[in-house]
Amino acid sequence: MLKFEILPVTPFQQNCSVIWCEQTREAAVVDPGGEIERIVARVRELEVTVVKIILTHGHLDHVGGTAALKAALNVPVVGPHKDDLFWLDALDQQAQMMNFAPVASFETDLWLNHGDTVTVGHQTLEILLCPGHTPGHVVLFDRESRLAFVGDVLFKGSIGRTDFPRGDHAALIHAIKTHLWPLGDDVTFIPGHGPLSTFGFERQHNPYVGDADTGQALP
Repeated sequence: MLKFEILPVTPFQQNCSVIWCEQTREAAVVDPGGEIERIVARVRELEVTVVKIILTHGHLDHVGGTAALKAALNVPVVGPHKDDLFWLDALDQQAQMMNFAPVASFETDLWLNHGDTVTVGHQTLEILLCPGHTPGHVVLFDRESRLAFVGDVLFKGSIGRTDFPRGDHAALIHAIKTHLWPLGDDVTFIPGHGPLSTFGFERQHNPYVGDADTGQALP
C-alpha cells in the first residue's frame, strides 16, 4: 500500500508530499518547494529511504528545493514533462517574480510522458499529462490506493491559474474532464495547495469543472 504525508512548505504553503511503499519503505518526495532541512528531518523520522524526487510541474514554489534535496539525498529527479523545461530554465526570473530567494538550478534525470509509470518500492504511479496550468504538468495516480497527486491542476473548489506564460484555460478544463474524472469519483486527490478532496466531490460542487459548471474563468 502507498502511504503519504503532506508537508506544507514556505510562505506559499505548497503541499510537498513524502510518499512511500509500506512494504519496502522506499520513498519519493513530490514537489519539494523549500524547507529542505525540515523535509530531510521528517524523512529520517519516518524511517524511509528516498529513492527519487518527483516533480509535477516547473513552478518555483514546487521545485525550489529540488537542487538542495537532490544534493542532500543523492537521488534522481523525475518529471515533469519536458514542455516545462522553459520554467526550469527560468528559476532566477521566477524567484524575482515570486519574491523568493534565488535557488540553485538542477537537471531533470528523467522527463515524464502521458502513459508512463513511476515505481516507488512495490507501488506503481501512473502518469497523466494534464497541461493548462503549465504545458508540461503531470498528475501521479496510484490506482491501488485510489490516490492522485495533482499539483496545481485541481483544488478543492477551484482549478489552477492559467494566466502564466503558456497557460491554457481550455486545455486545463479538457485535461481534468478527460484524464481525471474517468479515474473515478472515489479518488482522493492531494493538490499543490490547500485541503484534500475527491473527484466525486468536485464533480458535484466545483464551479469551474463540476458536472454543472458554468464555464467561468478564475478571477
